[in-house]
Amino acid sequence: MNDKDPSLLCREDLERATETLRSGGLILYPTDTIWGIGCDATNEEAVRRIYDLKRRADAKSMLVLVADDWQIDALVDTPPEIAFDMMDMAIRPITIIFSGARGVAPSLLAEDGSLGIRRSREAFSQALCRRMRRPIVSTSANLSGDPTPMTFDAICEEIKQGVDYIVRYRQEDKSVAEPSQIIKLGPGAEVKVIRP
Repeated sequence: MNDKDPSLLCREDLERATETLRSGGLILYPTDTIWGIGCDATNEEAVRRIYDLKRRADAKSMLVLVADDWQIDALVDTPPEIAFDMMDMAIRPITIIFSGARGVAPSLLAEDGSLGIRRSREAFSQALCRRMRRPIVSTSANLSGDPTPMTFDAICEEIKQGVDYIVRYRQEDKSVAEPSQIIKLGPGAEVKVIRP
């Protein structure tokens, strides 16, 4: 299956993942980097479930995926134009930490009110964001402190048992994706590289 062509995506997989997210559930799904645990980013209870599943301190914020620029505009007070330029020019996935974020579960925001957002280019996660019409949490599918699994097969059973739906699409994909670049934009559009 060509993961660049959304028309070839498994419709049932997308529908079940969307239904799970809308009902407050957790999913295990492929992203433009690695497999992630996801939930509706506006649902505080679902976000808390991810923190509990990963055994992760909620002081460590998680990023969200979106599909389109309008979703970023809805989450950030006046996003700097440079952010969209960086996303358009990026060769590999790029997560941008924006100041002045809003419209997501409070526990997703860092202490300074910032939020990491990545505009996905991967077909399944992009289609899912478009169906949801809201951001989706994306955090690595591992217990806190454990190595990040680079393929579906490397994800531990505890994580698989702890979610409500596991996406079938791309489970057989053995290619190892690079983690995203992380850039933080300050209120005056100052650029700080967190992970090159």
